[in-house]
Order: sequence, then structure tokens, then C-alpha cells
Amino acid sequence: MRPACAVAAAVLNDVAAMIAPGVTTMEVDVFAAERIKGYGGKSAFLGYRKYPCQICISVNEQVVHGLAGPRRLAFGDIVSLDVGVVYNGFIGDTARTVAVGGCGVAAQRLMDVTEKSLYEGIGQAVVGKRVVDISRAIQKYVEGNGFSVVREFVGHGVGRSMHEEPQVPNFVEKKSSEKLRAGMTLAIEPMVNVGRPEIRILNDNWTVVTRDGSLSAHFEHTVLVTEAEPEILTWHERTPSKLKVS
Repeated sequence: MRPACAVAAAVLNDVAAMIAPGVTTMEVDVFAAERIKGYGGKSAFLGYRKYPCQICISVNEQVVHGLAGPRRLAFGDIVSLDVGVVYNGFIGDTARTVAVGGCGVAAQRLMDVTEKSLYEGIGQAVVGKRVVDISRAIQKYVEGNGFSVVREFVGHGVGRSMHEEPQVPNFVEKKSSEKLRAGMTLAIEPMVNVGRPEIRILNDNWTVVTRDGSLSAHFEHTVLVTEAEPEILTWHERTPSKLKVS
């Protein structure tokens, strides 16, 4: 899992760095494809349940699964970049929301709270805890800061397949009581809305948006549960060790 997650982290860093006003979401997707190929991987999303793009690019009120197209990013937008990479048969999955050139105070606070909630959840990913402890930590932090957590989409186990058990909700769900064991690899990914938690899916059958039109942010890491501290496999500063970049 480590090399696959290192590639995913590197691709996300590269793509986040090219986000700027005037760039189209299709140009972002094409660039992501180039970087994934350059690191010797392939997109885990393209073709998955017929998804048509290399990565998920979700802008402003779009929560997840946004599609690439002619839309030009504008100064002040926030864009969620969700990268899934297959490398040597394993999958790395990571996401980050970034501002396009800059953003307002409210949007920045949303991103800050969402990212911090991710690390609150990761802090619970240790042997002896349960999945629900991750969920509770995320929900408590998000709602304590006046935002809401999306219910319909959750984190998950990840390894040789994109979505594996257990599911990792970002809210307390009693059935999410599975004990965490050393060696589990989890994609923990809070999706947080400024307004209410309800969502709807656009006519493209993919793009998820907030029902009330409020802004949404999304942060994700693939995390290894160990006997000691959690290991963030998709940490931003990881480099693809011994990987040839073309």
C-alpha cells in the first residue's frame, strides 16, 4: 500500500499546484492523467462504475464526484480534488480542497475545519478503538464548529479494491462498531457543508451537490492502523521512493 499511496499523494500535490483562475476542469483532469501515468500508475476512478474521468473535481457547492469539463475555475472558488491511483495492484486514495487564487474568510474556515476534523478522526485510528470512535471525533469537531456532515457518502476500507469493508462514516452510526485491528488500511474522508447536510445528485448522475447550495469541502487520507500511532500513507510530503517519474 505504501508505494500506491505515495503515488496518489504526489499526484494530488502536483494537481493542487496547477490550480489557478482560468484553468478548466478538463485541463485539470488531463494534467492528472499525465501525472498518474508519469508515476507508473493508472486512475482507480476511470471506468469504476462507469465513472468517465481520471479524478474527481468538485467546485464550490459540489460535494464529491464532480466531472471534468469546460468550466473555468474563477478566483475565489474552492475546488475539491479527489485522487485514486492503482499502483502494483494496490490503491491509494486521497483528497484535498484548495482555494483558486484565494477565497473568502467563510470558505477558508470551512476548509480549515474540514481538514482538522480529518486529523481528529485519524487520531482515533488505533488498535483497541472502534470505527465509531473515528466517526464520533469527526462529527463532534465539525458540528462543534457550526458546520454539518454529509451522511450519504462515507469513508471506507481500501486495499486491492477501491471500496472495502469497513465503512467509515463521518457521523455516529451504531452499526459501525467494528474493532480496529493492526494492518487495516482505511480511507477516512470527511465531507463537510457550510449549510445543511442534505445533498442531491445532478442530471449527469455523478455530481453530488449540497441541496441548499452552500459550500462544501472534502479532505481524505489513506491511513494504516498500527499497534502504535496511525500511519498516514498519503501524507503530503511522502515522495514516491524508487519510482521512475517520466
